[in-house]
Amino acid sequence: MPDQNPAVFFEVFTEIGIIEQLSRAVLEARLPKGLIAPHFAVLNHLVRVQDGRTPIEIARAFQVPKTSMTHTLKGLEARGLVDVRPNAEDGRSKRVWLTKAGHALRADTIATLAAEFAKLSEEFDVARLADIRPVLRDLRIMMDAARD
Repeated sequence: MPDQNPAVFFEVFTEIGIIEQLSRAVLEARLPKGLIAPHFAVLNHLVRVQDGRTPIEIARAFQVPKTSMTHTLKGLEARGLVDVRPNAEDGRSKRVWLTKAGHALRADTIATLAAEFAKLSEEFDVARLADIRPVLRDLRIMMDAARD
């Protein structure tokens, strides 16, 4: 019978957290000056879930205060990576759209990371990652649903 010890969650989350820290450092070393991982995460999020989200929807997705997300969005907007426009459905709010430059920066960053990923694949069996991807996705989906 598989290990049913709930402490396994803590151990797995600890490993995921360390991997996140290490991968963030690699990402930030390849981002243009002045951009950090949270900026890239917003661009990536808007591609993954489709842009046109409100700042509060994005803040909720990242589980950060709206003021923090507003600051992040202002930085992206100042660099021409997103366009924050009035919400046509609700004049009191805004919606966030990726610009061509935002799409390009995301794509260029991923392409820049390809060399790092190729180096990792020389030392680590990519098939093992492919095998755990569905498990990690299922865990994310379950946890995401539980927070709402």
